[in-house]
Amino acid sequence: MVFSSIVFLFRFLPIVLLIYYLIPNKCKNLSLLFFSLLFYSWGEPKYFFIMIASICVDYTLSLIIDNNRDKKLLCKVALLLSIMFNLGMLLFFKYYDFFIVNINKVFGLNISLLRLILPLGISFYTFQTMSYTIDVYRGKVKAERNIINFGTFVTMFPQLIAGPIVKYTDINVELKERKINYSQIQDGAETFILGLGRKVLIANNVGMLWDEVQTLGFSNISTPLAWLGVLAFTFQIYFDFSGYSLMAIGLGKMLGFNFPQNFNYPYISRSATEFWRRWHMTLGSWFREYVYIPLGGNRVGPFRKYFNIVLIWFLTGFWHGANFNFMLWGLMFAVLLIVEKRGFNKFLDKYRVFSHIYLILMVMLSWVLFSLTDLGQVAQLYKKMFIFTGGLDFIYYIRNYFVILVIAGILSTPVLKNIFNKVSKDANWIRISVTAIILILSVAYLVDATYNPFLYFRF
Repeated sequence: MVFSSIVFLFRFLPIVLLIYYLIPNKCKNLSLLFFSLLFYSWGEPKYFFIMIASICVDYTLSLIIDNNRDKKLLCKVALLLSIMFNLGMLLFFKYYDFFIVNINKVFGLNISLLRLILPLGISFYTFQTMSYTIDVYRGKVKAERNIINFGTFVTMFPQLIAGPIVKYTDINVELKERKINYSQIQDGAETFILGLGRKVLIANNVGMLWDEVQTLGFSNISTPLAWLGVLAFTFQIYFDFSGYSLMAIGLGKMLGFNFPQNFNYPYISRSATEFWRRWHMTLGSWFREYVYIPLGGNRVGPFRKYFNIVLIWFLTGFWHGANFNFMLWGLMFAVLLIVEKRGFNKFLDKYRVFSHIYLILMVMLSWVLFSLTDLGQVAQLYKKMFIFTGGLDFIYYIRNYFVILVIAGILSTPVLKNIFNKVSKDANWIRISVTAIILILSVAYLVDATYNPFLYFRF
């Protein structure tokens, strides 16, 4: 079940909210846990017990750590078990077949593949539970002694399958005591609908252009159409993922939680460094806090610092998928970040227009690596983009998609948002009217169209 589905919008969500608002406060976490497990099991009930195991293991190990602060060895063993359990699940379900395929190729073996379906959200909730145990071990937070509260933190459906990555320290106070008022519900509903509009009206429509270009085949298209297709994917991935994050944040507000921001107009950045401060902010924050800083961060010598950057971005790429294209995607950003740290940032600071063009160009080239798992196709698309092939095929697609591309470009900047906030500051009816129109258009699209993919589900 995805947020942008009729089942979720008109069946699951209304029932959840109705019951959630009617029951006493002391029962709200239990109801949230129940509905989150139902949401998680909707498509893949066989992985229900993996989620339960994840809750039980990290709940127990964190209590062992918290109850035995004076026994350092026991605490370290418990922390190690938690990390091994979470990383073990991730490696087994997500990377087992990838390693076996490559071992078979290198050594000429014929080890059978498991061909497992990836459990929904495993990349996100394993990071959340791992960060929780690490924070308890560091003494940053006390272990949660109520397993209902802890289970609610792990399974909460708004952020369960696609983030943002919410750490226990982000919501531990709200898990125990939160106030829900009309203003917060209205704010949450508005945020959710804006996210729904981004996903359904922008990402889905512009994504069809990218799909059509892929269907034509990269060897059969002109160079302008190749660039147009990559531009379409550049908008699709942004509006798809940022839309889903906004929906999650909005749902969180409606339930009384404040989830961290995950996107801040990344395409207006002027460097790769700035881009990663604005894109998937909770993932970048997670790697910085739990991997980069423990490795020494910037407090080490130049060689070690650059090694740390390469390692972090290799892991970031590999986290996105068990394929070489994701590793190359991560390493590409490692190279860009190192080049910028070596002095290129000073040059970018001087030339504002150039820096914007540089960033967009690098990001578009990186999305080629991100979007295609077949490296042969990646090479074919790069070749088509840089070795000119003439043709007028792009005119047909520009004519069909010009309006949505322009809208996507404008909405990639904060211009409209600033105007909207200024105009509606003292006129609440404007906010309500605009939000209502977006909701009606989104629902009409969902009822009428069948094209409704969600790109980050596969991660």
